[in-house]
Amino acid sequence: MTYNAEVQFKFDATYTHDYTRGFGSSIGDDEFIPEEHYLITAPAADLNAKQYFKLFEKFMLCVGMDAASIRSGAMSLVFNDYVREEDQRKVCKEYELTMDEDLDNKFKEWVKRDEEVKRLQEEIETARGFSYTEEEINQMNLENGL
Repeated sequence: MTYNAEVQFKFDATYTHDYTRGFGSSIGDDEFIPEEHYLITAPAADLNAKQYFKLFEKFMLCVGMDAASIRSGAMSLVFNDYVREEDQRKVCKEYELTMDEDLDNKFKEWVKRDEEVKRLQEEIETARGFSYTEEEINQMNLENGL
C-alpha cells in the first residue's frame, strides 16, 4: 500500500492603496507590497512532531512573525494551565530546565554540594600536610610485603 500526503501552509495578502487621504501617495505606502503569496509544502507522510513545528516556524517567519514570539508561542503550548504538571516536568527534564517552584530546592542542593566540595578540599589539604615517620613507612612496607 502506498501512502502519499502533503501538508501546505498558504498565505495570501493584498494591500490596497488609500487614495482618499489627499495626496497621490502617503508616507509608509512604499513599505507595503501590493500582493504577497506564500505557499510552503512538504511531504507529510513521514514528518514527526518536531519536523511539523520546524515547518510551521518557517511559515510564521515568512508571514512576518518575530523568532522570539514564535519560541514564546511554542513554550506556551507546554507551560499553561491546561497541561498537567507531570507533563511539564517531563519536558523540563528532557531539555534540562528548572521550573520556578523548584529553584529553592535546587539552590539548597547547590549549597550542600559546595559545602561537600569545600570539606573534601580541606581533607586533601590536611592529608598533603601530613607526613609519616621513617619507622611508619617501614612498617607499612613490611605489612604490604615490600
